[in-house]
Order: sequence, then C-alpha cells, then structure tokens
Amino acid sequence: MLDSDSYQRNRASFSSHTLTSKFLHWSFTFLYAYGILKQVDDISQLEDTSLLEFEVIFAIVFLAIVIFRYFYMRRFPTLIGAPENISKVHILVARSVHVGMYFSLVMLPVSGLMIAFLFSLGFKDGFLQAAAMGLHDFSASLSYWLIGVHILAAVYSRLKGENIWRAMVPFWNEDRTIKIPDSFVKVESFVFGTLEKILNLRAKTDMKT
Repeated sequence: MLDSDSYQRNRASFSSHTLTSKFLHWSFTFLYAYGILKQVDDISQLEDTSLLEFEVIFAIVFLAIVIFRYFYMRRFPTLIGAPENISKVHILVARSVHVGMYFSLVMLPVSGLMIAFLFSLGFKDGFLQAAAMGLHDFSASLSYWLIGVHILAAVYSRLKGENIWRAMVPFWNEDRTIKIPDSFVKVESFVFGTLEKILNLRAKTDMKT
C-alpha cells in the first residue's frame, strides 16, 4: 500500500503550514537565489583568500539550514491543503520531488566545500577537481529542474482551486480568475488512478509470493 489511512487523516488535520514553516521556506528561497546569483564564475577567483573563506562559510551555513529545514518539515505531512481523496501515487510523486530537491540542495554546498578544500590543497585542476566541479554543476542543474517542477505543480494546483498554494504562499489567494480545463484534471486523475491500481496490484502479488 502506497500510503496509510492514518497518514491521510494526519494530513487532513492540517489546513496550513505553521509560521515557522513559512519563514523557513521563504527565507531559504531568498538564500538559494542569492547563492545562485553570487556563485563563483571561475575557480581562479578562489585565489582571493577572503573570497575563499566567504564561500566556505556560506556553504556551511547553507548546508546547516537545509538539514535543519529537512528535519523540521518532516514533522508535517506532504501536500498540506490537498483534497482528502488525492491519489496516493500523487503523494508519492510529490514526496520524490521533495526528496530530490533536498538531495540536490545538500550536494550543492557539499560539492562546493570539496572544491574549496581541493583548491586549498593546490588541486586547481586535474581529475579530483574536475569531479568535484562536475558534481557541483550536476547538483545545481538538478535543483533548477526539480524546483521548476515544484513551482509548476504548485501553480497548477492553485489553478485547480486546491488549498496547497494557500497553505504556504501569502499572495495570489483570491478566488480563481483562470480555470484549468476539465480535460486536464480528467487526464491527471486517470493517470494517477491507473498507476495506483497497478502498484497496488503489484504489492498484492508480492505479498502472495
């Protein structure tokens, strides 16, 4: 079974995120944007000792906040504000995107620290430095894609008239002026419903074997 009834009841007991959750979400959003905008364009810039020290401190603070945010948000169910009859596969997909985002956001500062550490040891190029930089680029790209998916899904939910958007976002909460075509919602329900039946059938088959 993809999700327990108790989990569904737990999720239904929340109508909105807490003020702390919202603060962590939006303050971290600005921190992430700042980190992307001020990132080092050329590794040779790390020759500047003050810049290298700043990058290390920023990466450590960034990593600490990501880890704290992850463990704090684990206290709350996925998709607060979603309809009670939401597909369990939908919840599973949302969880997967969230875990992927946290993974990429952890690997960003970790790989950045690896780059700084290797640079301080004199590895300004070569295989090890190239591997660290490759991991950093991959983590950044993964975060862009998953955050993009997260935002599109939130907007789509908002246009459907669900309360997921209102549970976290303090603006654009008036009544809908744009409506998602019913055909989109029907396709979504069909896809998630079909996947749920397939996965539940497979789970029953595995239990018999």
